[in-house]
Amino acid sequence: MADVHPEHAQLQADRIYLGWQYALLHPDPGPAPKRPSPVEDSADPVDPEWVRRERLNEDLLNRPMKIFRMFMTGLVVVILLLGVTEMLSWSFAAVGLIATGGVAAFCTYAIRQGDRAVRHRIRERQAVGDRQREERDRDLFQAQEEHAVRYREWAEKKERHDRQLTWYAVAVPDEIDRIDVAGGTLPGWSALITLLGATRLYSGGHLTVLDLSEGAIAKDLVELARRGGDDPLVWVLPVDLPKLDLGATLAPEAFADVLAHVVSVSEEHRTTRDLSFDNAILERVLEVLGENATINQVTAALRALAQVGDPRDDLRYGLITAAQLERIGTLFGRGVSDRVVIERAWALESQLRKLETLGSEAVRLPPARLRVVSMDRQAGVFGNRVLGTYVATALTHILRQSPASTRPWYHTIIVAGADKLRGDVLDRLMDACETSRTGLVLTYRSLTPTVRERLGRGHAAVTFMRLGNAEDARIASEHVGTEHRLELAQLTETISAAGAGLEGGYVSTVGQAEEAEDERDVSRTDLKEDITESTEWGRRASKAMGETERVLHRSREFLVEPHQLQQLPTTSVIVTDATAEGRRVRLADANPAILTFPKTTLGEFDEIREAALDRGPREEPREQSLFEDAPPNLGPPPPRLDWRRRQ
Repeated sequence: MADVHPEHAQLQADRIYLGWQYALLHPDPGPAPKRPSPVEDSADPVDPEWVRRERLNEDLLNRPMKIFRMFMTGLVVVILLLGVTEMLSWSFAAVGLIATGGVAAFCTYAIRQGDRAVRHRIRERQAVGDRQREERDRDLFQAQEEHAVRYREWAEKKERHDRQLTWYAVAVPDEIDRIDVAGGTLPGWSALITLLGATRLYSGGHLTVLDLSEGAIAKDLVELARRGGDDPLVWVLPVDLPKLDLGATLAPEAFADVLAHVVSVSEEHRTTRDLSFDNAILERVLEVLGENATINQVTAALRALAQVGDPRDDLRYGLITAAQLERIGTLFGRGVSDRVVIERAWALESQLRKLETLGSEAVRLPPARLRVVSMDRQAGVFGNRVLGTYVATALTHILRQSPASTRPWYHTIIVAGADKLRGDVLDRLMDACETSRTGLVLTYRSLTPTVRERLGRGHAAVTFMRLGNAEDARIASEHVGTEHRLELAQLTETISAAGAGLEGGYVSTVGQAEEAEDERDVSRTDLKEDITESTEWGRRASKAMGETERVLHRSREFLVEPHQLQQLPTTSVIVTDATAEGRRVRLADANPAILTFPKTTLGEFDEIREAALDRGPREEPREQSLFEDAPPNLGPPPPRLDWRRRQ
């Protein structure tokens, strides 16, 4: 019997859950075998019409004999009367009586023999009918016994089929360094990030989401974390830029490098030489300003260096001092190079001024397991790219300064819309996460040349969601391999069509954050209930389940071809990763609400199948909590990333 709650079906910290695979370990046995029905039989085994015809034929044959017997009987009476009346001597009368009586007796015997023959034929016909009925009864009994055996076998298969698990977890081990998500829609990203983030948080990890999609895709995850006992921190930039102190602990050299990359966001074809030149200017300016220089002080110094505006205004506001202004004027000497320095300083100031309010109203924030930095969709596109690049680059430097984690993926960073970042910014973030053993998830809306160069590079798992562009779909099908045949559940298509929307946006929480202890009792949480109550996916799935009961066990197969990838349901994810046994290709549904289904397990299909074969078909299942027997020997939690402001 398939175990609905296998012993290993629990949330494991060393696995990254990406969705649910629909698979049937026991195929549908089909309809029940038809019970053999007895042949309809009349009460009389002999046809009355046949009996009537037989008797009629016999009567027709005996009719002359009966007439002759009556004639002989009449002669006997006449002779007897003649003898009584002495009209005929008794000697002659006796001879006549003997002769006519003998003939009449012979006729009677012949008639009785004919009747006996008819009765014999009727009895024979009845005997044949009885034998046939007995044979039919014997065959029916044997057929019913065989049917009982087949029905018991069918009932066992049907029970295994009805009780079996239908949704299995699709996870990758924490040995990988990164997960690349190519394609997808905003609702699809919302489902994937909610599932991945929830399983990381509920297994005791920490999560940072950099949402560059401008679609509030982590909104459900924020609500889920809040219901689970956390107080997530949400920054909505640029409104919350004054409260964001990310990067305030960086040394001047690292701070200059971050700002140089921020400036390069609008110049896709810049060379390393140009980046180094900007970095040199910023380093020298930060040396003049001192260790705790802020962004608005840097922009004031760049205005003085570029000879833009009146420096007395900055002196009056206290952004720079007279001594600093004098030193800035002599940083690069005099001569032909002044024009180049002035132009670059002007370009630096024009873009960094978007960060002038960074950290100006920073407050001490309580620790949180979930941190979300998002971009306001109503802000400018270029400004959001600048802010996103700053956050990504600052995170990179914080990771480079942090010690390597003792537990892989204890801290996970998700960058939604990573194709909006420059390639070198992504490379540095990937390297920093790999060396610090921080999990990294990158989602790309389209497969640009920059994305294609980095897709799956290193020890990474690659996933594909719906790819609307035909060229992107072709590239994805070649990457996966068109020979793979995947099974898609009809339930996925049905629920995805009515999937959760992304109404509204994030609500900033950093203004209302209060001090709290970084403690959370995981054993008292119910992930299934939290998903149902606090996420739009859970609420919509609960409503749709009653309407989709008829499609629970329906599915279809498809080949990984471009047109199929363009028609994938919103929450479908094709997961590819390399293992010791070879490369795996699996189709998953990232809808987090599937975890609430009664036949969903956190174990993977291959593991469940092997365990079922080892247990045998009749071993009784044992129910177990999702959080029972947490993975042992995980060691103490690694230090969190330090976002505190420099003192």
